[in-house]
Amino acid sequence: MDDDELLVIRCKLGEREACAELVRAWHPVVERYVARMLGRGDDDAVQEVWIGVFTGLPRLRDTGRFRAWLYTIARRAVVNRLRGVYREARVELLGSSGGSGGPGGSGGSGWSGGSGGSGGSGERPIDPVADLVLDREAVAAGLADLPPLEREVIVLFHLEDLALETCAQVCGVPVGTVKSRLNRARGLLRAALERKGYPA
Repeated sequence: MDDDELLVIRCKLGEREACAELVRAWHPVVERYVARMLGRGDDDAVQEVWIGVFTGLPRLRDTGRFRAWLYTIARRAVVNRLRGVYREARVELLGSSGGSGGPGGSGGSGWSGGSGGSGGSGERPIDPVADLVLDREAVAAGLADLPPLEREVIVLFHLEDLALETCAQVCGVPVGTVKSRLNRARGLLRAALERKGYPA
């Protein structure tokens, strides 16, 4: 049992100091994720996350999954802010490609899941684009140019360092769908960075 899990258990037992410590430990993470996804800070979205956390914490059975659970709640808050954008992204991806998910996709770019495989070991996907060195400053510069679905997997996988399985849990899709979105996102990101003058 790690320190975070112990802290979560203490929170579930009603220890106020543990709750305050949990917020101190994870608030910067929540703020960073929200800012990366929205392209700006959003105190209301961050507050919505913490309301969701402390409302749902008594029902969290697997305390070892707190990190993925927290990102899932944060994702929901972001979706609430970008609901229209996400809906448009899904319609565009499904409509323009006939369900193929676009270049490098496999039909899993919509929020409802997709036909991606369910396998995966949590390792980085191996493909020609995976060798691209994703400098974090450069990635941040290109994030705003990505559609929401692609931005999400780049943020979770490359910037928040979540494993593939955890990304899949947060997004509510199979691991194969996450891989497909990553492949498409990397291509779009590389093109965006080239337009901004970063080396390919």
